[in-house]
Amino acid sequence: MPKPEMATLESLKQALREKAKGMASSPTQALSAKQYRAGFDIVIRDLGWMTYEDFIIPQLSQLLAPLFEARHHISVLEIGPGPKSVFGYLPHHLRRKVRRFTAFEPNGLFAASLAEWLCSTSETESPLPCLENLPNIHRIPFVLQDRVGGGTNTGTRDKDEKYDVILFCDSMYGMKPKRKFIERALEMLVEGGIVAVFHRDGALHLDGLVCHRTASFPTGVVRVANDDEVLDCFAPFVAGFIMQNVDEDEAMRVNWRKECRALGHREEAHPDHLLFSSPNIMAAFTQHATTLPELTAQVPLVKGDKTIKNREARFHNPASIMRPTEIRHVQQCVRWALRHKVNLTVIGGSHSGHSLWPNVVSVDMGAFDQVHIITAGEYGGDFGIDSCSLVVAGAGCKIGDIVRQTMAAGLTVPLGARPSVGVGLCLQGGIGHLARLHGLACDAIVGAVVVSVDSSQVLCIGYVPNQYQPADAIRPENESDLLWAMKGAGTNFGIVVSVTFKSYSAPTYLTRNCVVPLNGSFEARLRLSEFDKLVAKKLAPNCSADAYLFWDNGQLHLGVTMIEASTTGFTCATPTHIGAFSELKENPEAVDGVGLFKTEMYVSGMHGGHSGGKTSSFKRCLFLKRIGEANVADRLIMAVETRPSPLCYLHLLQGGGAVGKIAADATAFGCRDWDFACVITGVWPRDQDGTEVARSTVRWVYNVAENLLSLSSGVYGADLGPDPRDAALATKAFGPNRPRLARLKRSMDPHDVLAYACPLPQKPMDPKLIILVTGESCAGKDYCADVWVSVFTEYAHKSLTARVVSISDATKRDYAAATGADLSRLLRDRAYKEQHRPALTAFFQGQVRQRPRLPEEHFLNVVYGAADVDVLMITGMRDEAPVAAFSHLVPDSRLLEVHVQASEQTRRIRRACNGEDGESDDNEDRNVNESYLTALNYHPSFIFDNDTAGNEAAVRFAENNLLPLFHEDLQRLANMVHRIPDFPRLGIEFRHVLGISQQPGGLALCTLLLQTHFTGDWAKIHAVACCEVGGFVYASALASRVDVPLVLIREAGKLPPPTVSFSKPASYISSLAFNDPTEKRVEMERNVVPIGASVVVVDDVLSTGETLCAVLKLLGEAGIDAEDVSIMVVAEFPVHRGREVLRQRGFGRINVQSLLVFGGD
Repeated sequence: MPKPEMATLESLKQALREKAKGMASSPTQALSAKQYRAGFDIVIRDLGWMTYEDFIIPQLSQLLAPLFEARHHISVLEIGPGPKSVFGYLPHHLRRKVRRFTAFEPNGLFAASLAEWLCSTSETESPLPCLENLPNIHRIPFVLQDRVGGGTNTGTRDKDEKYDVILFCDSMYGMKPKRKFIERALEMLVEGGIVAVFHRDGALHLDGLVCHRTASFPTGVVRVANDDEVLDCFAPFVAGFIMQNVDEDEAMRVNWRKECRALGHREEAHPDHLLFSSPNIMAAFTQHATTLPELTAQVPLVKGDKTIKNREARFHNPASIMRPTEIRHVQQCVRWALRHKVNLTVIGGSHSGHSLWPNVVSVDMGAFDQVHIITAGEYGGDFGIDSCSLVVAGAGCKIGDIVRQTMAAGLTVPLGARPSVGVGLCLQGGIGHLARLHGLACDAIVGAVVVSVDSSQVLCIGYVPNQYQPADAIRPENESDLLWAMKGAGTNFGIVVSVTFKSYSAPTYLTRNCVVPLNGSFEARLRLSEFDKLVAKKLAPNCSADAYLFWDNGQLHLGVTMIEASTTGFTCATPTHIGAFSELKENPEAVDGVGLFKTEMYVSGMHGGHSGGKTSSFKRCLFLKRIGEANVADRLIMAVETRPSPLCYLHLLQGGGAVGKIAADATAFGCRDWDFACVITGVWPRDQDGTEVARSTVRWVYNVAENLLSLSSGVYGADLGPDPRDAALATKAFGPNRPRLARLKRSMDPHDVLAYACPLPQKPMDPKLIILVTGESCAGKDYCADVWVSVFTEYAHKSLTARVVSISDATKRDYAAATGADLSRLLRDRAYKEQHRPALTAFFQGQVRQRPRLPEEHFLNVVYGAADVDVLMITGMRDEAPVAAFSHLVPDSRLLEVHVQASEQTRRIRRACNGEDGESDDNEDRNVNESYLTALNYHPSFIFDNDTAGNEAAVRFAENNLLPLFHEDLQRLANMVHRIPDFPRLGIEFRHVLGISQQPGGLALCTLLLQTHFTGDWAKIHAVACCEVGGFVYASALASRVDVPLVLIREAGKLPPPTVSFSKPASYISSLAFNDPTEKRVEMERNVVPIGASVVVVDDVLSTGETLCAVLKLLGEAGIDAEDVSIMVVAEFPVHRGREVLRQRGFGRINVQSLLVFGGD
């Protein structure tokens, strides 16, 4: 059954005030300082503090980091901080920059606590340790006038006092109008300063102020004990007052308790608590916030009220909506945004939930609504396009407009299925009934006109007929990349003015419908399986079968619409044996492209029809395969059974055919391997917009999406936006293309003008260190990872962000959903998790058998989900040789493994401390190093012995081995590796690693780093070996520095006998440059290294690994065992999977180290 709804604190406040208005006759009075603090403490504890940990502190840190790093001293003013300042929870390197702290805190108890907290004692460091003076805390409200009364010391403030940062953290309540208070704060900023506002429960209406940046946290929750005494403190705090009359106040509290209990949400895990939703938003402003009149003087505004289709967007309050009528108006919007460092959103058909965004300027492209049809004869069929007619559609066109006008010319474009959707969403994919025959809408794109959000220039991309190319348009240097991006992610890279599509002959459609009532979950699973196997899988590409899973008249139903498209005449497309769907053979209806829109089952065949503006909806879409299998079908059925509104449904649009025939990396739309697009559709009556019914329906959509995500092969990006609940979905929105798109986003939108489009990683993975923390159970992996994160975040020489994520959490979530296990205990209760470990392992192995690439998916999901950090620690990984297996997936990152080990005795003690069985499978204590290395058939990057108590050893390990990876000398070395475009052939970007030696100090620096980063013991090394030019340069200098002999490996015939030799394939670069795959023999002198000696092989690069394999085999011929060899290279190119090649050839247990890591070739 549907779960009860969760009221927001704002709706609770309104209910409490309404109750007071209806009962009381005496006046109200404000809370005392003591009463306010009691209520505040209830709201801020437990889950309430998680809003600070998960949203306020991270967002504030990210917002302020560039400002703090650019200035030596920071002055801050905090309005209403409460008993502690948020600034005291920022990362240590940011807190140390704060030299002057001022606050307005009218609550005397809070002010005293704040002063005490900020003043350091001999035992503890102050949260703001570098304050130059005592904090100046004014015990009065922040007012609009210049006069300010005394603080900790009475007196007045100079009206010209300025600050770098002014913060309102949940403290704007009662400030009216809020715009005036923010403008007053803006006047108090130094040049380049920031005003940051965090506000709970409800949007900020700021009458035209323009945000520098916004963020939202819709999942905040407050948990309150269901206790009379607690509720008597909590309810007055939420309402904001008590009654003056004591008797009336007591009666009011009784009724307020009832109201809290009526609106509070209860969970089985915490039956004695009430939960309330507490969404939070952040809005940041600079001194550019008041510059909107500058834009409105140049560009027309929307006249009257703009009709917005998307329910979510309708509740956003943009700073303004501009209505450009010429391309130059669009350019002026972009120039204004760039000049003032603000964002823009774009409105096309207004179906996108982020077409409007609070306090951000929107650009309505509705005036660009022309559709032009150009026959093949008019443009000559050139530019590599098949001889077909083209359709040029303005960015303001709707799908219905395009279909009507092309149909009149006997043509069509394979667009989406909703007539009111705009062209903009087609750039993100466009799934329609012709997709199986002709592909997605984005697959039909051949060109576009776009206004750059980097330069404001007009760009002509791909093929645009001459007569529709603006006179001042230019062709960008990366035109092919941009055309690729337009086909699936086009809303991220510029403001699209028009799109050119190739067209096809317009078909006639034959539609058939049937609805099958379902008696319980068993029959539902059976019918889904029948539909998948007997109907959908047997259809020709010109046919598609969509399914609707919905609840009506107290019963689950499966509706099916089958559509056949033909330009020559219809055949009997319905399969012969179709089980319960025999109605599909009856009463077919022939319609054209326009009539097809009206045959959709959701329009008239479900719940009395969803058309006519009577309902609002919220959707997210995932791609699924094998919907008839039990694990998928059960989740689909459960989704409908737990709907919060009777109008919710799942729409399954059939894929396959032409969609899957296009390679995943051929267009930006990388999700190609799916049978059905599952549109999770939350629907409620429109008169309940903004109520708990609407909010709970949105939560249901996200919950269903989360539940299906692990079974999906991708996510449809068109719906996704800046809502943080979209972040996990966005990691699967573009398949393997996400890193490339992230790099292109950084290039084409470096100022993040289009910040609210489908989210891409703002910071691609190139600066990131990813550390896989592995080891046996109870070795202390999680503890060590936490210690190492703290070492990175407190590193004084760099402002680093770090995070620990368990890769096994995704499996635990799936396992809990499938078995009913307690997810919270699986994630947090070690003993409980160990009880389920065998079943968890078997469950995951079963998943991998169905989806062999699931480990890679889990790895990438974790990495993409942490794109905002510099160092990512991943625990819970059990894959063999994970660096070799996964490094090619993150070619711009340095991927390392730290294997944590401890003796059996230590692990037995830890098991007992964790409440587990102290016995182990092996009661005999063993030599740790020997047993672990024997068990591992590969060499981890590092091995850490975690047998000592405390964190000192872990801290020392990180300081000696991990922090040096961020030393400035490595960055200096990387900067010496120049990029050479189109060498050794067109399209290749060459990294000139040997060029390091040609720069002043380069060879000396590289040699020093090779020496100091070697994890072995140079005193035990007998020789340094190298092969030909790349190795000679660096190995000879290194051998001289560490004073060991140099072993030369050269082409056959260049060394005196006796020698040993081996065949070596051409290097990667040589094969590209000369197209010569011929093998060459290399050789070394036979007795130059004694048998059993320890050797370090040095080379300039590790790419395919073929050269190093040959060297290792040659050393083997000379009597050197692989166990006695280490490898050091200057630069590694993981995309070529050289480590995996070494492992497959039997050299996986050799330690391979690289100073630098580069993506690409």
